[in-house]
Amino acid sequence: FDIVFAEADESSGLKRLRQLAQGELKDQPGFAGRIEQLAPVLDYDAQFARALARRPVVLGYYFTSDRNGHRSGVLPEPVITRDSLGGPGFHATQWNGYGSNIPTLAEGAAQAGFLNAIVDSDGVVRSLPLLAEFEGGYHESLALGVFRALAGMPDVVPGFPPGNLETTYAHLANVVLAQGDRTFAIPVDQRVATLIPFRGPGGPQGGSFTYHSAADVLRGRLPPGTLEDKIVLLGTTAPGLMDLRATPVSEVYPGVETHANLLSALLDGRLPVQPDYAMGFDLLQTLAAGLLLLALLPRLSALWSALVTAAVAALLIGVNAWLYVSAALVLPMASALLMVFACYAIDTAYGYFVESRSKRQLAGLFGTYVPPELVDEMVKEPERYDMRATERELTVMFSDMRGFTNLSETMSPQALQELLNRVFSRLSACIRHQRGTIDKFMGDCVMAFWGAPMETPEHARLAVLAALDMRQAIGAINREHAAQGLPPIGMGVGLNTGHMCVGDMGSDLRRSYTVIGDAVNLGSRLEGLSKHYGVDIIVSESTRAQAGDGFVWQELDRVKVKGKEEAVTIHTLLGRLEDITPAQQVELTQWHETLQAYRRQDWTAALAGLETLQTFAPDNTLYGLYRQRIEEWQQQPPPPGWDGSNKFDSK
Repeated sequence: FDIVFAEADESSGLKRLRQLAQGELKDQPGFAGRIEQLAPVLDYDAQFARALARRPVVLGYYFTSDRNGHRSGVLPEPVITRDSLGGPGFHATQWNGYGSNIPTLAEGAAQAGFLNAIVDSDGVVRSLPLLAEFEGGYHESLALGVFRALAGMPDVVPGFPPGNLETTYAHLANVVLAQGDRTFAIPVDQRVATLIPFRGPGGPQGGSFTYHSAADVLRGRLPPGTLEDKIVLLGTTAPGLMDLRATPVSEVYPGVETHANLLSALLDGRLPVQPDYAMGFDLLQTLAAGLLLLALLPRLSALWSALVTAAVAALLIGVNAWLYVSAALVLPMASALLMVFACYAIDTAYGYFVESRSKRQLAGLFGTYVPPELVDEMVKEPERYDMRATERELTVMFSDMRGFTNLSETMSPQALQELLNRVFSRLSACIRHQRGTIDKFMGDCVMAFWGAPMETPEHARLAVLAALDMRQAIGAINREHAAQGLPPIGMGVGLNTGHMCVGDMGSDLRRSYTVIGDAVNLGSRLEGLSKHYGVDIIVSESTRAQAGDGFVWQELDRVKVKGKEEAVTIHTLLGRLEDITPAQQVELTQWHETLQAYRRQDWTAALAGLETLQTFAPDNTLYGLYRQRIEEWQQQPPPPGWDGSNKFDSK
């Protein structure tokens, strides 16, 4: 019984009838005798005691430790006395009071066990004591009493650990049940308690144990044989009856089921045990987990750090669960798990602060040149990037605003400033969108390059895409100008790919991250030639070759820029392949045939081709330029060995 019968049952009225027989009705003849004849029927406690005596019943009671040491009911005899030990005894929870059953029931039941649980410092019940000490006697718990009743009432013997004298007031290692030659050792902790092996969340719906309502039993609603040969624990589950406890599996766990769990484990012989080496094991696994993570996490990315941390935590939990299931070992793992998550938190925090610092440093170095998304990528490996000069293959762009001089003569300084800022902002956005590095602004010109500080294998293609985006941006600006009554603007872009020196260059007073070299100078020359050929974009052969597929090019010329004797083939970018119309494709084919005729000095065929081309575009500057050249060559033929190139002596 997980119930204490602390008061007599007076519901039959027998007590009141006896009071009447001794008081107001004592003179009534035969009244007192008749009451005593009815007493066996009306004394419910006596009837209950007789029923208890016929069955193997273990009643429940509780110990207290209040200031006054209140005592009520009849305390059963202890299973061990200090006198029987021949010494000072052993450690167990000591109490100074109790609340037990009324004498009638205590005499009727063969056994009684205490109901007290051990509440840990966090208010959670995890253990039940098997023995409790009261005035030199050791009393058994309800679960131990039921188990002994089932086992034939073996004697309870203290099991001391090796090396402890039984005459020493020491801790027990086991509570031993001895019957003849047979013994059964129950491992206990220093409180003579054992851990409760919870089987589930508890309660009627928990599924761990079968619940039946007492009302159904009393009214005969259960099928015959339901309780036959069963161990029945009587207790309460209603919140108002105050026998709900906080446990690791539920905050409102029926107290009666804690005893059921322990009794079930005793019967199965699988009690959970916390071994003596638990503290050492905990220290070892905590150190191992910490050292492992401290060695791995700094070398991993954020994603892999999270995965490895989760894997180590899962391994600790899995090993702990396996040891519990296979060997009933209860080993601590909270410290190890705290170490795991502490290592992860420290690594994450350290990575965050270091990354923030690296990002600030890189942003300070490259923030004005490089798009923010590239800075984010660079932060992942900050050691790869610095301002020292290196030589590598890059693509450089020079872009000049056309019509700026005329605008500057007609606009106020404030309006001109606003125009420049608006145009440069849009062109800069195009460059940054294609992962370019803005080098500098020079008057109405912007300089940029691709491939540094972050190495970009497709730097030529990205530069070409940026040039196309800039062409669209200028078109959008001119549509806005038309709506505002402002004159249109144009642009000239020069692109070249080659080996350049890139790094932090300048004086002690002022430095900048820039590129220098012959390949850079050629890019500047090509931008200057764009107006001469009447196009907005000129690229070198090296840029065209590395830009990849998907673009349509028109070869313009072979040129020798100032300071160079080697001819460079230059092209203009007509657009993306999908944007070219059939008419443009026909015109482009005709142009290539005309250019070939020009280079083999077939002036007649070249002029005929130009006549055809000018029907497509009468005002095309390129076609007019070549007509003028042919007319000059007809008057003064080119020198022997002419390679079809044109030399420019000015910048």
